[in-house]
Amino acid sequence: MADRDVPNETEQLVLLSLVRLGAEAYGVPIRAEIEARSGRSVSLAAVYAALERLELRGDVRSWLSQPLAERGGRARKHFEITPAGARALREARAVMARMWKGLEMHPDLRGRT
Repeated sequence: MADRDVPNETEQLVLLSLVRLGAEAYGVPIRAEIEARSGRSVSLAAVYAALERLELRGDVRSWLSQPLAERGGRARKHFEITPAGARALREARAVMARMWKGLEMHPDLRGRT
């Protein structure tokens, strides 16, 4: 990836969640997806901070839904990955694969029972 950073771990988790959630990708479900699949707690603020950085870089785009059909219902800000975001995610995976290459059997990295 010339002239751009590989997404950090939180950004990668957010991007992967966007792909999995499709049209239902907004703050709360993104957070739930990350927590369910990673087993780690993540704040909604961290999710939105990552989304903001990703949107500024052009890796995601957002739009507002129609207001919810309830009194005082607000519109939700939905997100989707862009082609640039998909490329960034693939590159992040490739970087990790290159780093791991040849280390799978290293004594310090083998699973111990």
